[in-house]
Amino acid sequence: QVQVVESGGGLVQSGGSLGLSCVASGSTGSIYRMAWYRQAPGKQRELVANIFRDGTTNYADSVKGRFTIVGDNARNTGYLQMNSLKSEDTAVYYCNVDFYGDSNSEGYWGQGTQVTVSS
Repeated sequence: QVQVVESGGGLVQSGGSLGLSCVASGSTGSIYRMAWYRQAPGKQRELVANIFRDGTTNYADSVKGRFTIVGDNARNTGYLQMNSLKSEDTAVYYCNVDFYGDSNSEGYWGQGTQVTVSS
């Protein structure tokens, strides 16, 4: 059974930094894509950043230049380094993972980790 587990959320002051980790396990395939999404209260879930196995990355305009996504293919692990945090970055952050050869078109989701940025 595939499991995706996030860690690293917490409370930080505006302008501060946090790092999130995502570990995927239980699949017989390799990771094709790992993505971070976030959902703030009363808002829809939005894509923050993703990284493909070949290293290609994409970022939401709101986080470009502040967030960095990194993948570790050997460990099926990914990281999201968040710098210069703003109050509007406050949200629950979710990791989503797609595996090669997996029929689950929506990928696998973690349980989420809360990030709170105080102004």
